[in-house]
Amino acid sequence: MTAPTKLLIILGENNALKLTLPLGIPKNVNELKAEIENQCGVSEQFRLQYMDTDFNQFLNMTSTFDLKDMDKIKVIKTGVPETSTGSNESSVSSFNLGSPCSGHNPDYDTDILSSPESRSSSSSSSANSTLRSEAWPLDFRIPEFSFDVELQLTKGNQEFQANGTLLTLKPKLKSDILESLSSEIMKYKAYPSDSNLSDVCQALVVKHPCLKEKGSETGFSAWKISLKYKMSNYRGKLKNLGCSELVINSLKRRGNSNVHPNQVKKPRRAEVNFCPDYPAGETRESQEEERLVLLSELKKKNNNETIKAKMAQTFPHRRQEILQDMPFVADFKSRWPALFSPREINAEFQRITTIPLTSTFMAQLDNNTTKLTKVFRNKGGTSGRKITEIMAAIDENDTVAMRRVCTLKGLAVYLNEDPNSLIKEYQASNQIETISSNKNLTDGNFSSHTFIRL
Repeated sequence: MTAPTKLLIILGENNALKLTLPLGIPKNVNELKAEIENQCGVSEQFRLQYMDTDFNQFLNMTSTFDLKDMDKIKVIKTGVPETSTGSNESSVSSFNLGSPCSGHNPDYDTDILSSPESRSSSSSSSANSTLRSEAWPLDFRIPEFSFDVELQLTKGNQEFQANGTLLTLKPKLKSDILESLSSEIMKYKAYPSDSNLSDVCQALVVKHPCLKEKGSETGFSAWKISLKYKMSNYRGKLKNLGCSELVINSLKRRGNSNVHPNQVKKPRRAEVNFCPDYPAGETRESQEEERLVLLSELKKKNNNETIKAKMAQTFPHRRQEILQDMPFVADFKSRWPALFSPREINAEFQRITTIPLTSTFMAQLDNNTTKLTKVFRNKGGTSGRKITEIMAAIDENDTVAMRRVCTLKGLAVYLNEDPNSLIKEYQASNQIETISSNKNLTDGNFSSHTFIRL
């Protein structure tokens, strides 16, 4: 029997996956590319490079003959996605725990090494250029300033390295720096937190040490205060220009004298695209017409691609409707019935947060399986016996899908919940089977599946 092989798949900067292949190295490059497409969710055209041990650098891959266990594979994207709208194709339409119809093969173990903040929703951003493409970065990158500002900072850094002299800031220079930083911050969020401002200022004095402050414990205390006020002024400027995320908090827009001015609508921690502007050439009326077209498209069969495109196109309209009109859930469901399918729930989550819901959940579940297993072993009584019986199935069939199923069932029992209310197991024939309930599940040809109920 071929020994399992582990490969490190590098998708980009701060984005990598560990891929375990139980059947060993594929016979050719096309088979390896197919596995990377399925497991890593790569929807673009790409080629592969491998780390050559002789030259210690990445070389183009023409065959899999030179590959071995623990090798590094780099994915080089050469084209655009086949479908530019909708959700990531790697995100399955429900929380499918390793069924053949999903994009995840239960025999392949994938651990996501990159942080959620480093992943972006390329599909949503391509459908609507007004959307933000990524969440707040772990390491904030200071933008390139204008030529005159960069010239002054370069000379200031040289002087600082030579004799430790700090740069004497002129009001115009400081204002230009703060303006550029505010513009860069706005690419991620309109209302940065105190820690966000600290990240920016710390990155500023690290990149340009001549801007450090004398007598400051952190070296950027005054910068932080100035940036806070500059962001406030910058928001006022954008609000006057009609930025939806800021106009929504205008007292004139809210039209209620009893509303406290500090009670603003801000995105929650994970929300990146909170209240996007309408795309160029689109208005509330034109998007409402698209919503009506979407309702008619729902009545047609085999129309998933069109529905995906329409849902991505009308995303700004939905967000502004939720935030401004605050409709009841029943009314909102009647207006947007397509949103409440498992596929579109995943897509909408990714549009708002730029994070794929299903793959992120499964990755965190896999990362914490060992810790949860240790917790389960310390559980006694009736619940402990039930958990032991559930986890015993792993000994008979130790696959990724089985570990996920048993861990989730054991967690439900540990929390004194009925796992049958969370997990639905069934056997299906070769015909398409639909489970009719309030929980929407994917239709398809299945043999044996386990789904988390949505």
